[in-house]
Amino acid sequence: MAEFDVIVIGGGPGGYVCAIHCAQLGLNTACVEGRGTLGGTCLNVGCIPSKALLHATHELHELHENFDKMGLTEAKVKVDWKKMQSYKQDVIDSNTKGIEFLFKKNKVTYVKGWGEIVAAGQVKVGDEVHTARHIVIATGSEPSGLPGVEVAFDEEVIVTSTGALSLPKIPKSMIVVGAGVIGLEMGSVYARLGTEVTVVEYLDAITPGMDAEVARSFQKILSKQGLKFVLGAAVQKVEKGKGKASVSYKLRKDDSEATLEADVVLVATGRRPYTKGLGLEALGLEVLPRGQVKTDAHFQTSVPGIYAIGDAIVGPMLAHKAEDEGMALAEILAGKAGHVNYDVIPGVIYTTPEVASVGKTEEALKQEGRAYKVGKFSFMGNGRAKAVMQTEGFVKIIVDAATDRILGAHIIGPSAGELIHEICVGMEFGAAAEDIALTCHAHPTFSEAVREAALACGLGAIHA
Repeated sequence: MAEFDVIVIGGGPGGYVCAIHCAQLGLNTACVEGRGTLGGTCLNVGCIPSKALLHATHELHELHENFDKMGLTEAKVKVDWKKMQSYKQDVIDSNTKGIEFLFKKNKVTYVKGWGEIVAAGQVKVGDEVHTARHIVIATGSEPSGLPGVEVAFDEEVIVTSTGALSLPKIPKSMIVVGAGVIGLEMGSVYARLGTEVTVVEYLDAITPGMDAEVARSFQKILSKQGLKFVLGAAVQKVEKGKGKASVSYKLRKDDSEATLEADVVLVATGRRPYTKGLGLEALGLEVLPRGQVKTDAHFQTSVPGIYAIGDAIVGPMLAHKAEDEGMALAEILAGKAGHVNYDVIPGVIYTTPEVASVGKTEEALKQEGRAYKVGKFSFMGNGRAKAVMQTEGFVKIIVDAATDRILGAHIIGPSAGELIHEICVGMEFGAAAEDIALTCHAHPTFSEAVREAALACGLGAIHA
């Protein structure tokens, strides 16, 4: 039996960050992980491998679409899928081994195996029981499948996001069920590789919750890239046939029915908390109807001494949200004041162009009845974007009509995932659009488009 101040169950972004920060704050900390590698879904079968494939296929797209325009001719490239998969695995290994190094550096005890909370302050791993004053549930999430529809996943023909990352070969056709982040990113990867991709979505627009103007623009751009969309479609059945699979759906507008067939069906309709084997029911720990562990504002569950963070609790299922919660909880456990500002959590879709957002949308502000102004600037007016042939998209900043305080921002365009953080920092400090507009931005950079959008909240952009 080993005794600790803190035992974190789960080695994903929330768990490993929490464990490392607890150790940095002087707490004797252990992290329990049964996957065999650290990093959770994100590093092993999520964020990191998908970004590797997105990068590789973006380079392929550039070769086909833009190399000749830049005077780079006679390029002969063929796709070696096996080698691309190997590259992806190298990226995964580099990141996961990096976490192990950080554990050693910060003196976090890495306990390999699946953890069960047998009582408050006790975690069983294999035949051993470890004790701690504080236990943190950071067990992440898993694909949720299709609500109300039985789907038999084989991870080869009918796949979740996990299987989509490691298909045995590039399919000629793919149906993606769900037009959210995962579906559009993976659909984008395969479309660039020559797969005929059709996205089937229950709602009448892609990317639920996104700023409506950005979503419309995004769909048009993806359509030009070859993705096909069937919107307002309620999936009735997903079946595997001889080497193929079919998706049957009913259009919500008129109840008409249709069936699509493809080599692969990716079901990307969201995720659910993963808490199997933790022993929560026996502990009497309160779980919400959708499977999230119920916590208070300080991540405390209904059982004293047991906490939860990340995908296991309420809130957006984002790695950086989990990391922020892990940092905050470590501070709390060390007797400090940990805090997460849930109003300033950015979201990014890593397609080309990228899409990023933070804060309020116009739709949300209209529902609140709040007066606002909008400043917009197109990447068509940005010199750097023209130089790299990425002029599609725009920056949109939303501010309070009376105070000019930034309420939200939505970007579709090159490096949107990096540009959004200027706005995030501004919002953390309560900045007005004028503060961004009066800050000198290097030329030529994509970030000048953010400044121009901020200027557009006042007298007007310069280059529009």
